[in-house]
Amino acid sequence: MSDPVLVLDRLGKDFGAATALAELSCAVAPSEVVGLLGPNGAGKTTTMKLVLGLLRPTRGASRVDGLDCTTDARRVKERVGYCPDEPAFYDFLTGNETVDFVINVRGIDRTATVREHLPRLVDALELADVLDAPTASYSHGTKKKLALLLALVHAPKLLLLDEPTNGLDPPTAARVRTLLRDYARTGAAVVVSTHLLDMADVLCDRVLVLHRGRLVAEGSPRSIRARAGVDEGASLEDAFIALVR
Repeated sequence: MSDPVLVLDRLGKDFGAATALAELSCAVAPSEVVGLLGPNGAGKTTTMKLVLGLLRPTRGASRVDGLDCTTDARRVKERVGYCPDEPAFYDFLTGNETVDFVINVRGIDRTATVREHLPRLVDALELADVLDAPTASYSHGTKKKLALLLALVHAPKLLLLDEPTNGLDPPTAARVRTLLRDYARTGAAVVVSTHLLDMADVLCDRVLVLHRGRLVAEGSPRSIRARAGVDEGASLEDAFIALVR
């Protein structure tokens, strides 16, 4: 059995007297898509920031590919792709210039990337017609697609995605779900934080339901329904509401 890509070991974070994340433990395997579900303030974004090394844990640890996310943050970032809910770019750069900037900052072999990886991403996300335009002209949905391309461009072992389909039209959202599932099949681990429970139901192999910084349920969408005591044919949203009310 393959070693997990991501391990959270009793990971927790306090802000003063407030506990944003209690003690979260889980592991995400290669080729697995895991959803982080929870109301606002549940600890989803805090968890991602701890994995990215943007916050220091109050207790516990997180590891990516065996590397500690706090003490080995630089090497962890080489292995992680991150797409925020509200991506921001330099307005004066075009999409192509933004891609070049990120490729250069990451020290990626441009020739290999252009030949093998980047064109497929541009095609899958239907970005070819906008990359020559300044990012200041992009809609929220187009910015989201560019952010996803940048998260994938270095072929990371772990993808952290915050509301990856929020703001996308239904056909584009469906293409993104297919892209993420196909990418997971290459052996990467994908973690998705979302309020779109229908999307999580279709995309995720397993979901973690967080509430007030604590894990209240974990398992496949089907097992989450059983845990919540709702009918098997009920929506994941019905189960989620039963668990967090």
